Amino acid sequence: MREAMEFDVVIVGAGPAGLSAACRLMQLAAERNRPLEVCVVEKGSEVGAHILSGAVFESRALDELFPDWKALGAPLHTPVSADEVYLLKNAEQAVKLPDALLPKSLHNAGNHIVSLGNLVRWLGEQAEALGVQVFPGFAAAEVLYDENGRVKGVATGDMGVAADGSAKDGFMPGMELHARYTLFAEGCRGHLGKQLAARFDLARNADPQHYGLGIKELWDIDPARHRPGLVIHGAGWPLERDSGGGFFLYHAENHQVVVGLIVDLNYANPWLSPFDEFQRLKHHPVLKQYLDGGKRVSYGARAIAKGGFNALPEMAFPGGLLLGCDAGTLNVSKIKGSHTAMKSGLLAAETVFAALAEELPDSAWAPRWKAAFEASWLHEELYRSRNFGPALHRLGPLAGGAFNFVEQNVFAGRLPITLHDREADHARLRPAADCSPIVYPKPDGVLSFDKPASVFLSNTNHEENQPCHLVLKDGALPLRENLPRYAEPAQRYCPAGVYEVLGAEQGEPRLQINAQNCLHCKTCDIKDPSQNIVWVAPEGGGGPNYPNM
Repeated sequence: MREAMEFDVVIVGAGPAGLSAACRLMQLAAERNRPLEVCVVEKGSEVGAHILSGAVFESRALDELFPDWKALGAPLHTPVSADEVYLLKNAEQAVKLPDALLPKSLHNAGNHIVSLGNLVRWLGEQAEALGVQVFPGFAAAEVLYDENGRVKGVATGDMGVAADGSAKDGFMPGMELHARYTLFAEGCRGHLGKQLAARFDLARNADPQHYGLGIKELWDIDPARHRPGLVIHGAGWPLERDSGGGFFLYHAENHQVVVGLIVDLNYANPWLSPFDEFQRLKHHPVLKQYLDGGKRVSYGARAIAKGGFNALPEMAFPGGLLLGCDAGTLNVSKIKGSHTAMKSGLLAAETVFAALAEELPDSAWAPRWKAAFEASWLHEELYRSRNFGPALHRLGPLAGGAFNFVEQNVFAGRLPITLHDREADHARLRPAADCSPIVYPKPDGVLSFDKPASVFLSNTNHEENQPCHLVLKDGALPLRENLPRYAEPAQRYCPAGVYEVLGAEQGEPRLQINAQNCLHCKTCDIKDPSQNIVWVAPEGGGGPNYPNM
């Protein structure tokens, strides 16, 4: 029998959206002298442990939440000093694009280069100071419903369960967290958010969500090569023509740079390996000039939801809301989602607080949320960028880029047309026999590295004797269908070496799932062509422990 705790609001996920909602709720409670019990449950071992982003940060929502954030010590220490954008033509050549040819959304004056993990840790401290109960190390594993089908909270996962389902020494059952409202802010492809979207048909009027896989490294570099505040973006090589995406390199504080590659997960060639594309990218002179002589100190990967406005589901359902990247509020035209996630949290807090104070029924509360969202700058910003992603997907990087330049710079996102991209990312994969295999160079251990060495730098850890959190709907399908048709692409799209096909040379192939390596990026849940892999939450506290990412 599970014990239960009662709250006014339960928030799943201690990221930018969830913590912003929690902080704003407590601010309102203090302003209106109305006590609130607010709980945030976080699957990472600590607040910020699973946070991974570039990140160039726009402070608009933070300015609203904590106007005095500088005095409070928010870790925004490196203002953007310059923007550079490159088109890589091949492994040696590149064209630097003039500012005049870039969409305005790619200009970063006034923004800051941050560690989003450290910013989230700071937000967690503010939340606790305001009276929020923050529970890291506990994974929300189940949505709870009342007798009318309304969400009434979540249950955390059991601790101390063996791989065979039996209880180990120290077994501890999960806890039920009940609330009048439950806010889901799990990040991209949240496993509970996915269930809620299906149960309440939240995406019935939306385009399919689209995703990218972001892979990132943190480097200590030669101080002589360091240019604090420099932001570099680019596209082109090494990705194939039908593979969208782009790279970034940001000069942060303390003589460090963050470097990464985002690969759109609508790519067609099953031989493509995003991890290996990133490793060879770093040898290009545009990036190598800064990384040479440096030392890689951290590695991580995370999927991002980049479908934008057209792929937004209904966020409200009976008893709760989807927030931030759980709903897909990232603005792909800016390559930014933290400020939009935070704003969704602020709007949710204000709507939920009013609903609690006025004891509104769902029939009145949900329209209140919709009206608040549609009146906000968040809605306006996402609407104006609604064509950015579909233009690149449908028209390609050159024609799509030209369209976006005209729409963003001339029409400010107000062209009277809306482009759509209605083919799901996993459906774009072509049979392996129809595509050219890609031969990747061996890593040199200086600029490029292998997956095991990279996962080691992510500080990823899971209890080995626990149920596998990468669930196959049909255990035989990978070898029966994915291997002969697609050369089992999970071996390549996973950036952590979780999936391996062993024994193929002997004619007895078997799929091995190294779940202990999982970075919780969710790529397998997204890109599997048969949609056979379901990512569920492992035991709380497992996964990566990202420092300064």
